[in-house]
Amino acid sequence: MNIVLMYGGRSGEHEISLLSCAAVARNINPRHTVTLISVSKDGKWYLEDENVLTKLRVDKNAALSIHAVEKQRVSLVPGGGREKTFFVDGYYIPCDVVFPVMHGTYSEDGTIQGMFEMAGIPYVGCGVLASAATMDKHITKILWQHAGLPVVPYICITRADVNDSSRYDALVEQAVKELGFPLFVKPCSAGSSDGASRAENEKELSVALLDAFQWDNKVLIEKAVSAREVECSVTGNSVTFSPDEPETVPNAYGPGEIVPTHTFYDYDAKYNDPDGAELKIPAALDAALLSRIREMAKKAYRAVDASGLSRVDFFIDRNTQELYLNEINTIPGFTSISMFPKLCDAEGLPFGELLELLFAEAKARFAARDRLRTSR
Repeated sequence: MNIVLMYGGRSGEHEISLLSCAAVARNINPRHTVTLISVSKDGKWYLEDENVLTKLRVDKNAALSIHAVEKQRVSLVPGGGREKTFFVDGYYIPCDVVFPVMHGTYSEDGTIQGMFEMAGIPYVGCGVLASAATMDKHITKILWQHAGLPVVPYICITRADVNDSSRYDALVEQAVKELGFPLFVKPCSAGSSDGASRAENEKELSVALLDAFQWDNKVLIEKAVSAREVECSVTGNSVTFSPDEPETVPNAYGPGEIVPTHTFYDYDAKYNDPDGAELKIPAALDAALLSRIREMAKKAYRAVDASGLSRVDFFIDRNTQELYLNEINTIPGFTSISMFPKLCDAEGLPFGELLELLFAEAKARFAARDRLRTSR
């Protein structure tokens, strides 16, 4: 099978993508033909030399980077299909499945998924709708609430609200009154905790909002819950799954628990501090609660029409033991120490077999869509 891996991208999570894709490349079965396409921070696509992949596989310390060679610029051809989608230097790159191992904006938000749909090639991960909806934490909360699932109390503020000072002040006042301090402030569509911070008072809230609006035009103010953080991995297709195709049936793995050593599980704790958090797999919870979390993870997955894979994150209130959905990541971290592959591995699905399942699900979802009529 011809697998195209894409990494990098126009996102605050560009560097994390390099780590994730390196781990994926190392764990793909060598029987597959793998092509690496890098995406620069200004959105240009480049074909990487074969020796980049070879070095990754023989040197565990090798790292990915962007080699911006103009002759290696890649173009995408709408309607090209598996044989004629990726064009570079006068020839096409065969592609049976593309895996965009890229996190955040222009990668996880439905934009690149739409391009693959127009090109007519199978791809790993959620479709356009689920990708776009789940990238926006506000929209995700609305969908989950509609499905009767519990979310952390919140108020959403938009750039338009900021432009109307009286409305902005009223919303901030409402948040303080209804939710109380401490509060968490989060950009709606940023990942890896970019722009997210905790506010203990009105001055810190003002600073936190100013920072968050540098990352997004929509910002959430959430009630700060003294919580245990647990996560579930989910695979499968919530819309077209069939028992005849096991790779399409939604399945939850875990949950595991994150025990941060920082004030909260911020970017520094996730990626810069090797002791920023401890991952407990499985989470130290009773059997009934473990089962409830797995079932709720699948319900949350289905509520947004997810497919391929996602990591569903939860809070457990330490004081009331109440369970809340926090967020869903449709292309979660994929490094060798990331929670998603570790949860799967802990339940008998090692990294390499997980990738095979994702490739099979991508092809099955493409086939199910390809059978639909598009004209009379």
